[in-house]
Amino acid sequence: MLFMVRMDVNVPLNFDQTELENLKKTEKARAEELQRAGKWRHLWRIAGQYANISIFDVADANELHDIMMSLPLFPFMSTEVTALCRHPSAIEND
Repeated sequence: MLFMVRMDVNVPLNFDQTELENLKKTEKARAEELQRAGKWRHLWRIAGQYANISIFDVADANELHDIMMSLPLFPFMSTEVTALCRHPSAIEND
């Protein structure tokens, strides 16, 4: 199943910056791992915001939930999830 996920990250201003940098490094590594595994198919930054739009290719909503919960920055995220299906007029598979 394909899901589009918007992730907005809102870290408190008084959060320890060293810890935040460590979380960002861990988050990047996890995102790269999921991309290499084919689970996180697309990742786009939203210009001017600490946010992204991503496409996940997972078995079901439970797998997506588990992936989202595994992200180190998840405690600071607000998310919007949309299930996707192929449009009959689409000429590309991806």
